[in-house]
Amino acid sequence: MAKTAQHPVLVIMGVSGSGKSTVAGLLAGRLGWDFAEGDDLHPQSNVAKMHAGQPLTDDDRWPWLESIAGWIRQHSESGTPGVVTCSALKKRYRDVLRGEGVVFVFLDGSKDRISDRLASRHGHFMPPALLESQFEALEAPTGDENFITLSVSLAPSDEAQEIIDRLHLDASRAGQP
Repeated sequence: MAKTAQHPVLVIMGVSGSGKSTVAGLLAGRLGWDFAEGDDLHPQSNVAKMHAGQPLTDDDRWPWLESIAGWIRQHSESGTPGVVTCSALKKRYRDVLRGEGVVFVFLDGSKDRISDRLASRHGHFMPPALLESQFEALEAPTGDENFITLSVSLAPSDEAQEIIDRLHLDASRAGQP
């Protein structure tokens, strides 16, 4: 089980199409926490590359990961809980994001299930053709990382509630100053 700090920062991670943005938005809304869409922190050159169907290299990812790590640090240092999305596919990427109070929430699902989700998604810069490269790069979190794994078999609202329940988070103060 993941250790949860009083003011955690949750990194909702997984391959493209696993539901990171949807679940993270629901979760942040229920908790009344800050939310950052990790895709919005990509440099434009990364977005253009992915839109063209080209997988990102590690050299492409490091500035993006540093931007996300900065958001996490800002929240951790100020004691402000938050939720951020990031594929965080490899352990070395998560190592950049790790810190006191950071919990990774790994949205795990089969390639077929996620492929079906991607096929029905419109207006996203990550084409379904790159899903294979994401699964090839994926290194699931291990015991030395602060994480929980959640199957993407539920409705997103139920997945958000399961995260709240499993991490013993308090959603009763959402929207209160």
